[in-house]
Amino acid sequence: MEGEDREFEHSPLSGAFTRDDIEVDVEIYRFASKQDRWQLAVVALGGGCIQWTQTFATETEAYAAFLAMVEADGLDTFTRARLAGRH
Repeated sequence: MEGEDREFEHSPLSGAFTRDDIEVDVEIYRFASKQDRWQLAVVALGGGCIQWTQTFATETEAYAAFLAMVEADGLDTFTRARLAGRH
């Protein structure tokens, strides 16, 4: 399977999130046709990406982890992550 293109299933919780004039794209996904755990990545529209190394049993848990980080560190934490990072 290495090198094979795989399709992803995106959660309905994925999408744009805006607060205080900062917008990011929240991506909650897993491989299609699998019951794999959900993965979480946040991409700042001005550059920067944070991808969690932790996976989540449900898409709701993934979104809650994103919201917890926003509450703890603010949404601008994603715009400061110019190089791809991992949480």
